[in-house]
Amino acid sequence: MPTISRIQRIKEYLSKRKLSQRRKVGVLVDGPNMLRKEFNINLKEIREILSEYGDIKIAKVFLNQYATEKLVEALENQGFEPIVTSGDVDVRMAVEAMELIYNDSIDAVALVTRDADFKAVLMKAMEMGKETIIIGAEPGFSTALKNSADIAIVLNEDEEKEKGDADEEEIIEV
Repeated sequence: MPTISRIQRIKEYLSKRKLSQRRKVGVLVDGPNMLRKEFNINLKEIREILSEYGDIKIAKVFLNQYATEKLVEALENQGFEPIVTSGDVDVRMAVEAMELIYNDSIDAVALVTRDADFKAVLMKAMEMGKETIIIGAEPGFSTALKNSADIAIVLNEDEEKEKGDADEEEIIEV
């Protein structure tokens, strides 16, 4: 029997969660937190995973002022809108997340971060009736974040165990 890749299992799981009408997804990526060499994050894979769940309508990556032109160009080539900020990236990303939450044309908010500071954003999204997806990487992926989202996806950890009281099937490891 052929082995099914982890990415394929995630895609199958998310496609089963689809409603009869495809969801409209907004995805925000915490660049300084996630786009690090040690994580080897593939934004194309993230886009593919989320495309199984719904149609990506908004895709932004937040970067600090030290982002190279090469990185900005690579993000644009992958269909993400790079947002370069001279201030705190987390603040700008939280403001954009609130815009997604109050945008009636967005059904699901996906955050790509490990930062527990975004727990409040997830809670507000759920309060406003949005589905929430958190995508992160180990080490340092906040357990509070994983347990606060409807769906949590761990990108780079083969043996990470579910923690807290999150549903076993709701934490997906890649």
